[in-house]
Amino acid sequence: MRTGHEDETKTRRRIVKLLKTEGAMDSASLAGRLDVTAMAVRQHLYALQQEKLVTAEERPVPLGRPAKFWRLTKAAERLFPDAYAELNAALITSVQDAFGPQGMQRLLDARMARQRADYSERIDGSAPLGKRVQQLAKIRADEGYMAEVKRDGTGFLLIENHCPICAAATVCQGFCSSELELFRSALGPGVSVERAEHILSGDRRCVYRIAGGG
Repeated sequence: MRTGHEDETKTRRRIVKLLKTEGAMDSASLAGRLDVTAMAVRQHLYALQQEKLVTAEERPVPLGRPAKFWRLTKAAERLFPDAYAELNAALITSVQDAFGPQGMQRLLDARMARQRADYSERIDGSAPLGKRVQQLAKIRADEGYMAEVKRDGTGFLLIENHCPICAAATVCQGFCSSELELFRSALGPGVSVERAEHILSGDRRCVYRIAGGG
């Protein structure tokens, strides 16, 4: 039997996840998504604010006074997997110092070769593009990227709400450029993959616009 404290913790986790995947939201929208009262949501938000995990800003709305929109702070990143961020960044710096750009490129090539083999086994190259993108999103979600897929006209958006290798990618942006090549290879010939949003450029998520390929 769950205690009241366990219920509070679960609700706060759901709030944090929604703010991570959807961006800034007001308490009424959060309440609607969570099926709880707006007052209960505000109480949870104030508790999260005291922990410095969320912050609020006022935005104009069509009717009435400006509404408070809540978003996650940088401190909230600790709640999500980071793939040993500090260790990875330190190791990458050591590789660059010891072996130079060519050594770093060999490391990136070896990593992508392993990923390409794994992705090719898990993505059905004969499936329609939408199915392939869904399979790619499942792989990325399993790796900690909080990935999801949305329609984009005749194509798709692959949305990654979290980057578990962000610290490593900050030190060596080759990780990001190699991902574009990896996605194109995994999805097959004739598929266009372009980055539309990028966490390292200041966006809250990474988004890839995918089209073509049947």
